[in-house]
Amino acid sequence: MLFNSYAFIFFYLPIVLTGFFRLARINHAYASGWLALSSLFFYAYWNPAYIGLLLASIVFNYAFGTWIAKTGLGIEDRGLKSRSGRAGKRRLLIVAISANLLLLGYYKYAHFFVDNLNDIAGTHWNIGSIILPLGISFFTFTQIAYLVDTYQGKVKEYNFIHYVLFVTYFPHLIAGPILHHKEMMPQFAHPSSYKVNWEHVANGLMLFTLGLCKKTLLADSLAPYANGVFHAAELGILPTTYEAWAGALAYTLQLYFDFSGYTDMALGIALMFNIKLPVNFDSPYKATSIIDFWRRWHMTLSRFLRDYLYIPLGGNRKGRLRRYANLMITMLLGGLWHGAGWTFVAWGALHGIYLTVNNLWRDATAGKSSGRMGSLLGGAVTFIAVVAGWVVFRSTGIAQARTMLEAMFGIHARPIAFHSVLHGQLLLATDLSGRDLIRLLLPSLAWVWLLPNSSHLKFIGGNAALALLQSVIVVCFMALAIDQFGSYSPFLYFRF
Repeated sequence: MLFNSYAFIFFYLPIVLTGFFRLARINHAYASGWLALSSLFFYAYWNPAYIGLLLASIVFNYAFGTWIAKTGLGIEDRGLKSRSGRAGKRRLLIVAISANLLLLGYYKYAHFFVDNLNDIAGTHWNIGSIILPLGISFFTFTQIAYLVDTYQGKVKEYNFIHYVLFVTYFPHLIAGPILHHKEMMPQFAHPSSYKVNWEHVANGLMLFTLGLCKKTLLADSLAPYANGVFHAAELGILPTTYEAWAGALAYTLQLYFDFSGYTDMALGIALMFNIKLPVNFDSPYKATSIIDFWRRWHMTLSRFLRDYLYIPLGGNRKGRLRRYANLMITMLLGGLWHGAGWTFVAWGALHGIYLTVNNLWRDATAGKSSGRMGSLLGGAVTFIAVVAGWVVFRSTGIAQARTMLEAMFGIHARPIAFHSVLHGQLLLATDLSGRDLIRLLLPSLAWVWLLPNSSHLKFIGGNAALALLQSVIVVCFMALAIDQFGSYSPFLYFRF
């Protein structure tokens, strides 16, 4: 079920929201159970066959989490018995994390590894068809974080229904944000979460509408242009520099509005239920460095990679060379997390190099003020580097990425009419032109560079006239977004 669908907006969400608060009047446990069952239904709506896999993963990780918590005296204790307890906890943690990674590896990477092994060894192994379960990367990482937090003594509550809800909570289940147990459990346990808060409903609806507009009015409108240019490059047609940049910018903005739109919708829906999910975007294209970019883009994934990979590897505690090696390993695995393909590995490696260069530059210029012009230049260089990275990320192969990048930077580009690329067989929609694309790119760039981040927007209370005006604006924009519903349009991050 898509957030941007009639079924979700007019049936699923109103029914689940009403049922939750009505049951909360009787018993909070009933309301939690209702929300957990509704979330499982939301997941099963895609493919009922994988609901068993999700439930098995939940039961396995909850059982191991409880087992880890009850093993030994706790990692903060002292003495021989404590050391034995810590060793037992660590063994359980390793087994549980390994099982999660094996599950993820089978469904997401088995074909990738077998295909590459066949290419290298000349073998012909065939493991058959494997359908990737939706959201497996997100619910696996969420539960790995839970296991580590349990090992570190950060988990304080072990209510099974709340744990099921923590993992399956439908606003974040398919494409994040990636949650920490401690961020969610206190909210599900708090009595105020089970009472209607009209301010939260109003703000949540506004945030949901904003995300819906990002998806339907901008991301889906930019998609045909990005697809047309990238498909041309895939077929071996060398684009002009103008065409390549137009396609790269179209995808850069499509990805941002698609994923940040999903996140805004997820945060808005959760807020209607009085649950506050962590902010996942903070105007990342305003970043003035790659380090700043990764503090703003997919923030919960960046946090996960930092806390559960980069820091355990040693972080920056073991010298500069080890620090840069840790950065590269973290970004390579972060790239591979997005998908089983060499372009994702290359994208991760590229950002590892970016971060290394950025850290070297920052160390060399420590204590020196860059000033406003320096910040503007840093922002421009960062944005160009990010766009180049997204070209690799979007490409279906290294050859396609090379064709696009060479054209973007004036290498081996040749003149091809932009109009012919967008009007030929490379694109199904034949009423699009370069002029139409410019009309989309300019307001989209103005949006990401000039407007405040969506997390800063609040419904105006205390003034009836302003509240009414804002309500009318929200309803009009929602109607405009709903009017654009058409063919099946899943979010890009569903495939990751």
